[in-house]
Amino acid sequence: MTQTSNRIFDDLAKMMTDAAGAAEGMKKEVESVMKAQAERFINSMDVVKREEFEVVKAMAQKAREENEALKARLAELEARLSSR
Repeated sequence: MTQTSNRIFDDLAKMMTDAAGAAEGMKKEVESVMKAQAERFINSMDVVKREEFEVVKAMAQKAREENEALKARLAELEARLSSR
């Protein structure tokens, strides 16, 4: 009887291991399909990539700084002209 019990437990353990492996494989497959769908959805939207956003942000900051410098220079020139 002991021999039969061990074989049943061995077969049950093998089935559980196989089921866990199959579940893990399904999990990975579902994750990859979901990731592909999410990437496809994001790519179909007109979303700016982070790198592009940072470049434009830096350009805007530089333009703002140049604008402020030009405003200050213009104010100085106008002050000179009005004092003459």
